[in-house]
Amino acid sequence: QVQLVESGGGPVQAGGSLRLSCAASAMTDSLACMAWFRQAPGKAREGVATIDSGGNPVYGDSAKGRFTVSRDNANTLYLQINNLKPEDTAMYYCAAQPCSSLLRRAPMDPEKYSYWGQGTQVTVSS
Repeated sequence: QVQLVESGGGPVQAGGSLRLSCAASAMTDSLACMAWFRQAPGKAREGVATIDSGGNPVYGDSAKGRFTVSRDNANTLYLQINNLKPEDTAMYYCAAQPCSSLLRRAPMDPEKYSYWGQGTQVTVSS
């Protein structure tokens, strides 16, 4: 059973930085694609960044420039967020799914991911 556990969220002032982590256990598929999504109250879940088994990132439009996604060999996923803005306030979720051509065509579609963490809250104050 794959389990994803996020950490690193919290309250931060605008302009600050955070590094979110997602530890994946029992990841039997070494070709797993992983992703970060976020969801603000009253809004749909939004794709932030994805990364495949080769370390190739894809960023959502709102994440370009201030967000950096990475992963290590132990299947831990990271999201570095710099120059945080109040509009970045959201619950951030880690997701994972075996890589496939179907997933690569729509890497920001949350419906394509089977495994999800519980989320870590990021709150940015102005």
